[in-house]
Amino acid sequence: MKKLLIANRGEIAIRIMETAKKMGIKTVAIFSEADRNAPHVKYADQAVCVGPAPSNESYLKGNKIIEISKALHVDAIHPGYGFLSENADFAELCEANNIIFIGPRSKAIKLMGNKLAAKETIMGYDIPMVPGTDEAITDIPKAKKIANEIGFPILIKAAAGGGGKGMRIVENEAEFEAQMNRAISEATSSFGDGSVFIEKYVASPRHIEIQVMADMHGHIIHLFERECSIQRRHQKIIEEAPSAVLTPELREKMGQAAINVARSCDYVGAGTVEFLLDENFNFYFLEMNTRLQVEHPVTEWISGVDLVELQIKVARGEALTINQDDLKINGHAIELRVYAEDTMNDFLPSVGKLEVYKLPEGKHIRVDNGYEEGMDIPIYYDPMLSKLITYGKTREEAIALMVTAINNYEIKGVQSTLPFGRFVCQHDAFRSGDFDTHFVKNYYSFSLLKEQRQLEAEIAAKIALKHFLEEQKNLRVPS
Repeated sequence: MKKLLIANRGEIAIRIMETAKKMGIKTVAIFSEADRNAPHVKYADQAVCVGPAPSNESYLKGNKIIEISKALHVDAIHPGYGFLSENADFAELCEANNIIFIGPRSKAIKLMGNKLAAKETIMGYDIPMVPGTDEAITDIPKAKKIANEIGFPILIKAAAGGGGKGMRIVENEAEFEAQMNRAISEATSSFGDGSVFIEKYVASPRHIEIQVMADMHGHIIHLFERECSIQRRHQKIIEEAPSAVLTPELREKMGQAAINVARSCDYVGAGTVEFLLDENFNFYFLEMNTRLQVEHPVTEWISGVDLVELQIKVARGEALTINQDDLKINGHAIELRVYAEDTMNDFLPSVGKLEVYKLPEGKHIRVDNGYEEGMDIPIYYDPMLSKLITYGKTREEAIALMVTAINNYEIKGVQSTLPFGRFVCQHDAFRSGDFDTHFVKNYYSFSLLKEQRQLEAEIAAKIALKHFLEEQKNLRVPS
């Protein structure tokens, strides 16, 4: 593999290029007209405009990306995450044009991309699943009957969905019909597929996922778990590895279950198997993400493994040289997704110019970044600016360093999730490890964050006044 095209943008494009360059592989960036001056374009060995700003006219144009790849004699394409990363048709297109797709085979993407198909695929592997329907349902009276049999509260989920879209929690029978219609409508508009299914709602779950890696020779390993329970709108915002609550025995059980999920679909490459963990430490299969995850850096830090490097080696047909027994957890890592979002206004996207943009630096601080000072935040894409990751020998060290890193991260011109990250890291529930996916609902409010900001401003003002008075005292000439 001599030349690699990265079919993505921003921080993940740069992240992949860093490893490719380390491996002596030339890199090709694609960019939309809105990203012409973006850092990932400058970082690549070559760069080609793929179309206008909207993603459906640029980063999602699979045929155009293949044309560019062939013209530049590209050997492989890495899709990153989002965009075409879980598009089975694009994976097939790469295969048909003798271009290596750095990801699983299209069959696995199809199977795991549909939650019902995934459930059916893993059925023979004794993997715990949440009670619910094993087929899509649109008949509301029939669905209501099934919901009553399962017992409220229940969860309606889009079969083809992800990212919390097409998902509705239903507390009782009276609201079932309205929520069912909303879920079907949202699933149709988001995925072009209105199929939904019903599951028992696990009331106080933690979201635990296991990183797996599989080669073409039947060798599958897991690289431990990530805790992803701090979410807003069913979407992750803070992740850490390892989880504060898993015992070695439970970790081994979940790791083996994740390996079995991968084995059930002949998986190749990096993938993540997601589970719900209830208050009694029972775990249930949720879904499999057939790509590199946003939160992969925390796994890299505690395992000492470059996951992108392994992806590339596996895609080249190489056998994994790491055995399960070789892997050990070393320390603790935490990641904050730094989004251009207004945390005081329901996490709505914050569009504007990065008037000031200075990254924190220091030992055990990592920033996977995609922006520069002076850039505008495009409205066309996910509003993630960067990922801020900190590492410590203990969880307490990693949390303390995250607060320091947040305080040293300067952003002006747009709002960001930095204040929210600080709020979480300083909250007793998070520090103790006693939290679940309802953290935001249970503990966070805009008024609390506002109070925290005001208190911090008052403390800063008092410190500044104290320093001023001391300097004035020192400047006085003795009589």
